[in-house]
Amino acid sequence: MSEGASGGRAQVAVFGAGSWGTAFALVLADAGNNVVLWGRRAELCDAVNRTHINHDYLGGVELPTEVRATTDPEEAASGTDLVVFAVPAQSLRANLRHWAPLLPDRAILVSLMKGVEFGTADRMSEVIAEVTGAGPDRISVLSGPNLAREIATRQPAASVVAAASDELAQRVQRACHTPHFRPYTNTDVVGTELGGAVKNVIALAVGIAVGLGFGDNARASVITRGLAETARLGQALGADPYTFSGLAGLGDLVATCSSPLSRNRTFGERLGEGRSVDEAAAMSRQVAEGVKSCEPILDLAGRAGVDMPIVEHVVGVVRGDITPQDMLRSLLSRSAKPERHGH
Repeated sequence: MSEGASGGRAQVAVFGAGSWGTAFALVLADAGNNVVLWGRRAELCDAVNRTHINHDYLGGVELPTEVRATTDPEEAASGTDLVVFAVPAQSLRANLRHWAPLLPDRAILVSLMKGVEFGTADRMSEVIAEVTGAGPDRISVLSGPNLAREIATRQPAASVVAAASDELAQRVQRACHTPHFRPYTNTDVVGTELGGAVKNVIALAVGIAVGLGFGDNARASVITRGLAETARLGQALGADPYTFSGLAGLGDLVATCSSPLSRNRTFGERLGEGRSVDEAAAMSRQVAEGVKSCEPILDLAGRAGVDMPIVEHVVGVVRGDITPQDMLRSLLSRSAKPERHGH
């Protein structure tokens, strides 16, 4: 059981009632916490409280009775030991401006979001620090192969909790460790966040290849070269290179690029099949973070002087500057080079 400030069950708020926020609320409740799930829509919150099911995002999954929902951010934040953010990355800053004054001064802040902010190229932990004023002693991130429905149905899964200190990472680890969900810890916040953000863009590229009718060789090639791009960016920004061979790097990348449950992989398939970005978006009620984060990731790479050709080509497709066919043709026609670590 997790321990709150008073030594009993921890009080946790999860801001974001989509599939991942709801699934993680279930994990937190399974770990022995009282959880308040904040959602925008009253009908969704009412249904969760009445039926213990989030029919809009995780239909058929019954939530523990320790999870209740509200549309009132002040009610969600009141008395919390741990505050978890699981909203779309591009909406975090605007939401946080409203939420920050409501958050307890000593609450630990945890990001589940896998994106980079448009315009600033900030990682999500940087947005949290800037808007709330919290220091690294209060901010943690969680990433890894986190397909929400599998986690919500209590299939075995592992993730990474990263924070500036081992002590903080371990506190968050204890809050979400269950018989089915195993969090590991590290102190590489930069690498953990980059792995989670860039893999969504690589999954779009894999989906495009699949939508075009290409097979496992093409998919494996994009995954492998995508990991190399991620590691190059991480190295330039001071990440631990070993992070990218672990759960937050390779593990998350493989799951997101391989699973039909992956919204980014599925979105890419629709693009590869000839649908426009707007048409592909209309087919899902959930945000494919790679579509929104590909440009800021390319911006971040440009600022760091890092070449990321797969990300660059995905940006071209999303903007409508090139077709999916042009993307694959252009990537394959790039000059051949030795395969070496860091290249």
